[in-house]
Amino acid sequence: MKRLMLKYGVVGLLGTLIHFAALFVLVEAFYLNPVVGSTLGFLLVLIISYVLNKWWTFQDAPSGWKPFVKYVVVSLTGLLLNSGIMYTVVDWLHWNYLLGQCMVVLAVPLSNFIFNYYWTFRQETVSPNSKG
Repeated sequence: MKRLMLKYGVVGLLGTLIHFAALFVLVEAFYLNPVVGSTLGFLLVLIISYVLNKWWTFQDAPSGWKPFVKYVVVSLTGLLLNSGIMYTVVDWLHWNYLLGQCMVVLAVPLSNFIFNYYWTFRQETVSPNSKG
């Protein structure tokens, strides 16, 4: 499990770097609105991180569209959790946004890993009594 978490963390770090790089290039070189640039960067990283996690982190995972759709659901859930934590910390508690971001860094990757491990990339087992 530790090895999987380490690989997942490496993919996440790479994804973060790609997201920031894509955002910078889209805003500075192509003059896109930062929100649009960040969204496009998120979508790019979503695809790249899915492929890396599928083929490197969770190597024995099932293939097809179903795991990708699950990965998108987990990623969007992580995005909602990110926004919820930041909203709570900044707007409700009136704490510094950097503290909120630290809480996000602790909560979101861990929850995403758990959901991806137990749901997205889980091997589907066939029971001996099932007909196939």
